[in-house]
Amino acid sequence: MLDKKRDPKAVVDLSNYQYLVLTVAIRKQSRIPGVIITQCVERVPLGKTTPDFTRKPLATTVQEGKKAVLKAMVSGEPAPTVTWERNNGKVDDPEKYKTRYDERAREHYLEIPNVKLDQADTYRCFVTNEYGNAVCATTLKVTEVGKKKGQAGNGQAPLDFRSMLKKTVVVTRKKQVPPKKEGEIDPKLWELLLSAKRKDYEKICLDFGVTDFRCMLKRLNQMKKEREDEQAKVIEKLEDVKQIEVKPGGRAEFGFNMKLLDPNSVIHVYKDGKSVAYGDEENSNPRLKKIGTQYVFSIKDPQPEDAGLYQVDVEEANVLTTDFQVPDVKFVDKLKDAKAVESEDAVFQCVLSTPLNRITWSKQDEALEHGDKYEITVSEDKLTHTLRVKDCAMADTGAYYAIAGITSSGASLIVEADPDGGKGRKGIKSGDKGDLTKLASDQGKDKRAQDENDSADSGAGGAGSGDRSSDGSKDASGVKTDGGKGDENLLGDGDDESNMGGGDDQKKKQSRTGPLVPDTVSEFDFSLTVADRGVQFVSGLSDTAANIGERAELTCKLSTNASEGRWYKNGKLLTNGDGVRIIKDGVCHRLIIDCCKKDDSAVYRFEAEGRKSEAKLNIQDPPQIDGEALLNFTKPVIIKAGESAEWKLMFSGGDPMHIQWYKDDDELLPGLNVKTETSATQSQLRLTKCQRKNSGEVKIKIKNQFGTTEATSRLIVLDKPTPPQGPVDIVESAVTSVEFKWKPPKDSGGCPITSYIIERQQVGRSKWTNLGEICGSDASYRDSGVDPGRRYCYRIRAKTAEGLSDYLQTEVIAAGVLRYPGAPSAPKVISAFKECINLAWIPPCDTGGTKIVGYNLERNKKGTNYWSLVNQGGPITDTKFAVKDVFEGAAYEFRVSAINLSGAGDPSFPCDTVIARDPMKPPGRVTDLKLTSSNYTTFSLAWTKPREVKGVEDEAQGYYVEIRLIECLEWSRCNAVPITRTSYTVLGLKAMATYWVRVIATNYGGDGEPQGFDNYVIAMPPPVRPKFKDRNMKTFVVERSGNTVRLNINFEASPLPEIIWLKDGIPVAKHVTISSSDKGSQLLIPTSERSDSGVYTITVKNLVGQESFDVEIRVTDDPRPPGPVELEQNIPGTVTLSWCPSPDEKRDDRLHYLVSQRDSFKQTWRTVADNLFNNKFTVVNILPGWDYHFRVFAKNDMGLSTPSEPPVFETRKDKEKFIVNMPKKKNLDFQAAPAFIVPLKMRTAPQGYECHMSCAVKGDPAPRVTWYRNNISLNTDTNYHITNVCGVCSLLILRVKDNGEYKVVIENKLGSAECSMNLSVRDW
Repeated sequence: MLDKKRDPKAVVDLSNYQYLVLTVAIRKQSRIPGVIITQCVERVPLGKTTPDFTRKPLATTVQEGKKAVLKAMVSGEPAPTVTWERNNGKVDDPEKYKTRYDERAREHYLEIPNVKLDQADTYRCFVTNEYGNAVCATTLKVTEVGKKKGQAGNGQAPLDFRSMLKKTVVVTRKKQVPPKKEGEIDPKLWELLLSAKRKDYEKICLDFGVTDFRCMLKRLNQMKKEREDEQAKVIEKLEDVKQIEVKPGGRAEFGFNMKLLDPNSVIHVYKDGKSVAYGDEENSNPRLKKIGTQYVFSIKDPQPEDAGLYQVDVEEANVLTTDFQVPDVKFVDKLKDAKAVESEDAVFQCVLSTPLNRITWSKQDEALEHGDKYEITVSEDKLTHTLRVKDCAMADTGAYYAIAGITSSGASLIVEADPDGGKGRKGIKSGDKGDLTKLASDQGKDKRAQDENDSADSGAGGAGSGDRSSDGSKDASGVKTDGGKGDENLLGDGDDESNMGGGDDQKKKQSRTGPLVPDTVSEFDFSLTVADRGVQFVSGLSDTAANIGERAELTCKLSTNASEGRWYKNGKLLTNGDGVRIIKDGVCHRLIIDCCKKDDSAVYRFEAEGRKSEAKLNIQDPPQIDGEALLNFTKPVIIKAGESAEWKLMFSGGDPMHIQWYKDDDELLPGLNVKTETSATQSQLRLTKCQRKNSGEVKIKIKNQFGTTEATSRLIVLDKPTPPQGPVDIVESAVTSVEFKWKPPKDSGGCPITSYIIERQQVGRSKWTNLGEICGSDASYRDSGVDPGRRYCYRIRAKTAEGLSDYLQTEVIAAGVLRYPGAPSAPKVISAFKECINLAWIPPCDTGGTKIVGYNLERNKKGTNYWSLVNQGGPITDTKFAVKDVFEGAAYEFRVSAINLSGAGDPSFPCDTVIARDPMKPPGRVTDLKLTSSNYTTFSLAWTKPREVKGVEDEAQGYYVEIRLIECLEWSRCNAVPITRTSYTVLGLKAMATYWVRVIATNYGGDGEPQGFDNYVIAMPPPVRPKFKDRNMKTFVVERSGNTVRLNINFEASPLPEIIWLKDGIPVAKHVTISSSDKGSQLLIPTSERSDSGVYTITVKNLVGQESFDVEIRVTDDPRPPGPVELEQNIPGTVTLSWCPSPDEKRDDRLHYLVSQRDSFKQTWRTVADNLFNNKFTVVNILPGWDYHFRVFAKNDMGLSTPSEPPVFETRKDKEKFIVNMPKKKNLDFQAAPAFIVPLKMRTAPQGYECHMSCAVKGDPAPRVTWYRNNISLNTDTNYHITNVCGVCSLLILRVKDNGEYKVVIENKLGSAECSMNLSVRDW
């Protein structure tokens, strides 16, 4: 009984065991493709279930060193146990593999915290409970991390950067896509999605291990909008973007259609952030080929090193991002040539060396996609890939290619004509099915551990398992997988057992036949073979209804054509001689009844090899009318007014019958003038005293439980005609003739109009003159016997065989008066195209007394005031015209004027603005709908114009805003006319009411889909955290004492905030006035004093938060002059000024001094020192014999004080007798090392002001002086002014920023010296 094909390693000596427990192993089908369920008991108790997967683990690709996660959702009662295994190794190491269960998400996880390359494998998830087990396999791919080159080790000698710069090669680079961070979506995925079509989102996300991308769509749409805004700066139009793919000719290429705003824009191509040099010649590689607006980038004979992320930029705008992957894969078995007869299926199949989710199938250079014509399937192990060409035609003949990475395999298909015109389809193989299955199985086994037992292999759904109960399904990439069937379903006759069932049998649970097969023996594994289920119903009988005398047919389909089968009627065996025809056509069995009778209504059953299917045939007897009786009934009944009309109709059908008579769709009920009589086979209607208004359609409706039938006739009541219809239109009013026309009578009385009788009366006279009769087919008359300038009235009567109508009298018609026609209706745009606009209009009601001879059509280009004539070649004789002289995209208005014998009349009103472009499609949804502001009675909306999709959604030309209260069901439109701007303010709301809001885009093509908020909107101001609106608010204000100080602070806050003003941390004084509103606050000091100086702080606070802002106010006055100035000369050539401080120095810490000088030679004052915060200054370059005048000013934020002047400083040179004493010549050495005579002193300066520091030095030769701040040289810094005059070294800091150490270094060949000091900066 045991299977002799078991693995020898599984043979167990049972002699040491007393008990051998066998359980059944029933293979079941899962709702999830790729999942195999094994039931271990014969019958599952009520309320209990075998394990199954709600969501199976998906194939994942991660980078080496990252975290890999496989997750699954399972079901079963009792709750099953979940375990994980891999083909090449174990998962029991807790450091490498961690399993957990998330109760909230109800998901089981297998986590690999730090994934390695050797952990790339096929992983299986086992779900087990006491009634069975389920197993599913998935793959984990690990990509290698690139190595960094040129990394220097520690301890290297300092590099010579100057020499390195000389050797640097400039390489154009693009900012690379940032690496993926833990727990975030790979930025590379975002880039690919931005350039991909929406239908490709799912398979791209699958490559990155993302299974649910719906949560990404909102951010993706926002990123796309930003990308499109960026592209719009350089690109006018971008469409038909194609991702990179390898062609059968050995080229990898991608392309797009693009129209540039500037044809001279530079196009860059990058690979992994590095610029790619390309050409446009035929032999260039790579090559960027341009044909019109189409760009195609191609790589000849691509190699593995060509793989990478390719990006195309125009200037700085990204146009396309595509990922070129070159997997290490080969074709273990290539495609083989195939032949097929018309209407048959042809199959191409190949086996790969490495599992791939999908490969590219193509015919010539055209890529093939899964659909009605082509069926692309992948085996469960991802090794066997199959292309089925359905319903082959002669046009399908050609070469087909399978492309995996940069490797391809090709084969040809020859389609031959079908001489028999067969209807069936047979799968045609390109190679031996057994060989391909064996190859796929061998490739799958290379991925598995050799010591795996058979049960585990069958649970993983290997390529050779051949499970016939599995259904084909589609994986997340959009490619159909055959769920473990291998190739049998693809290469067979197309009939699958999983599709069997029909009629009532489909609603019943099928019971299994054959022996129960043991699956396990205690802790050992034995496999037994399940018996063949035999013939099965692919489609069963279904209930059918047929009418008496009609043809009825019952059809079923078996899984094999070897079975004959038998037909039964109410349990009685049927043969061809029982009034039926029994036909067997292969696997199809049909029972045909050519002419159904009442007794054919029965239960029919078909049996074949113990299988059966039955259905009920219902014979119906609907109402029927004899053809001859129906022909007589449909003839019209014609009578004269006052006579009676009668109808009679015979019928047949099953009882009970319901008869109804109708007159012009109104049911006729018995009454004074309506009489009806009805029997089992006949019904009669009689209408008495009929009038002309009773004419119309008469209908009888006969109905029973099986159907309804109708018959229609007409009643025509003859009478005299009604008067001709007005108004009478004056066609022409010439000098000697008058022509006018009218409309025929509304009701001719049932007889044709034979003639019209015309009478004329001259205005002012009572006599009517008979002008004669005219033909009844012409409702117009020309009177040539009129006198110029006279006026006439006319009467018109219609004449039929039944008599004369009443007359129609015209208005007064003047003869020989010049009258212009009225204005026609505004032209209507019939259709608009980019090269033509079709217009139509209605002629004017007032023709001016003469006929209209034509029309003038004028147009005005939107934005101008000039109307130009369109019909330059002469008047338009028709009431429609096609304007072809238009510019695409331009907006026009048109107006038309009528022309009669007197001339052109007034123009019509202009038509609506029309744009010269092709017909429009309704626009899409608006995007970025947001609430910009709201209060208790209004709220404002803003949105972004919907994106234009060529051929699907055109540009929006206006918008409607609709609202409805939350308790109402009807939407109310806020604007009756579409608005063109993308914002709107809704008025007249109820305070604190709750509304639903939506916006609808519209254009000439109609209204688009509405876009609303996810939540309702409340009519109230939105809470706003206080914030200051003026970004350029002053933080420092200076004002003269006694003047008014006014500070205006604007802010935004909701609800109304509390405003607090503080001065130096305490409330402001009482004389300070504070005025506040909901939008700002004002601080006012009417008469300021020095004591008002300080830091004022405003704090705006509400329920949402608070915000503060500081302003320093300095109230000061013109400074008083410094005290007496003294002059002192310590060193020849210099003079030192010292003075007493100004009385305001203690009250004003920003007060400083300025020194000016005037000599006796130039006689002009010049400033020699400023920003002095001390009371002494030394003036240099004093020449002997000159007189010097000095002034010392006190200076603050308001300006200068009056000067303090010392006495004139005079230098006199006494002349003595010149005696030359020749000294003895001595060799003296005056060289000396540098030294400081006067060192630097500590300084304190306010931030933002100037600061001066100086020192005196000596040395021979003259030392070189260098200033430093925090050990950084200041000699080249423009913020510092450095002087060195006669050993006095000065440094002027133009703007003090922060604290620091300042140092002076003096050097000569004999040595060096330095002196330093710390500068302290104080804040206001």
